[in-house]
Amino acid sequence: MRVAFVNLARMKITEEFVEMMICPACQSKVRLKEDGSAIKCLGCRRVYPIEDDMPSMIADKAIIEDEEPTAAVTPPA
Repeated sequence: MRVAFVNLARMKITEEFVEMMICPACQSKVRLKEDGSAIKCLGCRRVYPIEDDMPSMIADKAIIEDEEPTAAVTPPA
């Protein structure tokens, strides 16, 4: 019996790859976060982590993130 081994070199997740994906929870488009650490749904705002160069697209493991970080409000002078 002959066994073939595949080189499992790590691949960087690209925007082109992410463009082919949809959110498993709401079927909206997703986008790679700027720091490359996760994939974020544009519809329901779920954030799916990237673990060991593999996106973990499991809705129950995702966290829901605000659209933008809340900025500190500076009182008028």
